[in-house]
Amino acid sequence: MKKFIAFAALASILSSCGSSDKGELVGVKGRKWHPEKPYGMTLVPGGAFIMGKSDDDLANVQDAPTKTVTVRSFYMDETEITNSEYKKFVKWVKDSTVRMRLAIMAEEMGQTAGSGGIGDFAFDDTDPATMSPYDKYMYENYYSLGSGDDPYAGRKLNNKIKLITDPQKYPDEYYVEVMDSMYLPAAESYNGLRTIDVSKLKFRYSEANLHEAVKTKGRKDFYKKTEPIAIYPDTTVWIKDFAYSYNEPMHNDYLWHQAYDEYPVVGVTWKQAKAFCAWRTLYKNAYLKKKKGRNQINSFRLPTEAEWEYAARGGLESGTFPWGGPYAKNDRGCFLANFKPNRGDYAADGALYTVEAKSYDPNDYNLYNMSGNVAEWTNSSYDAGSYEFVSTMNPNVPDAKNQRKVIRGGSWKDVAYFLQVSTRDFEYADSARSFIGFRTVQDYMGTQNTGNAPR
Repeated sequence: MKKFIAFAALASILSSCGSSDKGELVGVKGRKWHPEKPYGMTLVPGGAFIMGKSDDDLANVQDAPTKTVTVRSFYMDETEITNSEYKKFVKWVKDSTVRMRLAIMAEEMGQTAGSGGIGDFAFDDTDPATMSPYDKYMYENYYSLGSGDDPYAGRKLNNKIKLITDPQKYPDEYYVEVMDSMYLPAAESYNGLRTIDVSKLKFRYSEANLHEAVKTKGRKDFYKKTEPIAIYPDTTVWIKDFAYSYNEPMHNDYLWHQAYDEYPVVGVTWKQAKAFCAWRTLYKNAYLKKKKGRNQINSFRLPTEAEWEYAARGGLESGTFPWGGPYAKNDRGCFLANFKPNRGDYAADGALYTVEAKSYDPNDYNLYNMSGNVAEWTNSSYDAGSYEFVSTMNPNVPDAKNQRKVIRGGSWKDVAYFLQVSTRDFEYADSARSFIGFRTVQDYMGTQNTGNAPR
């Protein structure tokens, strides 16, 4: 044992002789960090602000007493997530689902890569000749065994070959069978058009359960895998939300027609919004993985309630609205947001339903429609008395058992009270509405950027 210790000590001495640090403690070399602003986002510099109702609480809800809190810096989407952006998520899930079903069918039929037909879509991890020692080890010890609830967990899909979308060009009957399984039955076709069975579009992800890990003082259940989440928005909300009302055109066209591509996505539950955040992180990191020397990014996520209010205020202390207030019109008599100005009059502000996500003037953080258009999901659970007990530093209520999730900002169908940056409201996590959307945030790496630091 003494010989081993002496050898280890000698080895460490010799290894330092060839280094350029002259034996000094200079830290690890080559670790420079340059913050990169995500596309479509703006930096909200952290700082302290007075959270809560600065004016009279006209509704007498009394759930938002004033409280001075401080939040860290973060990036936030300049606009609500649009139909176009969310449809990219839907398309990715659809293509991945099709590729997985094709690969499974190829394996069941004994087809391998290069054999033609559905074999071209076989799993890309079955040829030992093309596998690195690492991939071979992982395949033999993990991926080929699957997991308890997913026998194909970890298997690599072949993304090099394009999917065939023209039915007349399907390569064989196995491919036809897989594609047929993705569509609604022919008997349910509308005007001779068969559509994708959206109930098959599901996304599953893992998230770090940090609060649970702290309680249990260990890594047990540190990573929690979600149940498969059906990610397609509920377009029927335009009918369900308004009884005795003709909103069929919005149900038929709002999500899929290109005329509404830049409008905020609606009909999305809190769980679907969280799934979108997880996918956006995965999508960006998959790109960065191919770039040598590029670190993975911080996760995209929903904002906390405090972050949302801080960003909505745009640096204005105790303002009623993102533009200050106290009125919802400017000095020329023009409305400053999309909401319901008068009883029964939804169109006085120039819009009956939603408007494009980049409409009206942004606040001083360059954030559009923080009030009006659509209310927005946050990552906080709603508790009427939470302002009395939450921390004054990055306050949040991450109660997984509380299904009432805070929504903020008001919407196109709400009166001005709900547009106030301090007004709190909630909806249940599994509910989708025609007036609720979301935007995402990402933590800023570093601490020197604060909005109200001494200059």
